[in-house]
Amino acid sequence: MPSPFPNSRTESDGSAVIRVLSYNIRSLRDDVDALARVINACAPDVLLLQEAPRFFRWRKKLARLAKATNLVYLTGGAPAAGPAILCSLRATVEHTEDILLPLTPGQHRRGLATAIVRFGKARVGLVCCHLGLTKAERQVQSGLLLDHLGKLGVDHAVIGGDLNEGPAGPAFTQLAEALQDAATLAPRGGTDTFPAEAPARRIDAVLATNGIEVLACGVPTDLPGVTGSDLRAATDHLPVLAALRIPASA
Repeated sequence: MPSPFPNSRTESDGSAVIRVLSYNIRSLRDDVDALARVINACAPDVLLLQEAPRFFRWRKKLARLAKATNLVYLTGGAPAAGPAILCSLRATVEHTEDILLPLTPGQHRRGLATAIVRFGKARVGLVCCHLGLTKAERQVQSGLLLDHLGKLGVDHAVIGGDLNEGPAGPAFTQLAEALQDAATLAPRGGTDTFPAEAPARRIDAVLATNGIEVLACGVPTDLPGVTGSDLRAATDHLPVLAALRIPASA
């Protein structure tokens, strides 16, 4: 059976179809082999990680994951307080920047991993985020995310993250009003992402700026070589996979 998520390709008009995977990996504290099987089956061009390793030997841990999934480390991890970006060799990297957001007293530090990459003639900004645990800080952080997105200086951008609230929450709503919530435009597979053992909430999302065409987005099911136990063992979140068409740059 063909995958409901279109494969990566370059179109005759210079646009590029890319696969973007957003995934909270819980600092690689679970079954890393199962995690690698899930990521490999999704075959992403861009992997937006939340809760990437950020303490002892974090670089080595991310390098091992990149090697196991045929990707390369791009940016993030400790310098972004958790979010990280990996990508395939299909991408040409123009710029990366890790941004620390203001610290909310009594809460974990949060940050953004950002990059600008090209897939042939298609140029796209990338932002990976993990919003805070309280409603007030999530609202502030979502606004700051949109501010930094505007400073990237790109026509097209993709955002992936653990938003720590569902679509009715104020931060999720603010982002979905400014951007395209990919899973609502071309839903494929499952919807709820947390907890992996018995998913009941959609708190993870891929969003895109206007002009990007959403071809498919959702929690992938029936992945080749991946069992339900792999998805439960890999981490406490389910992944969100999106197939997107990025227009060629002018």
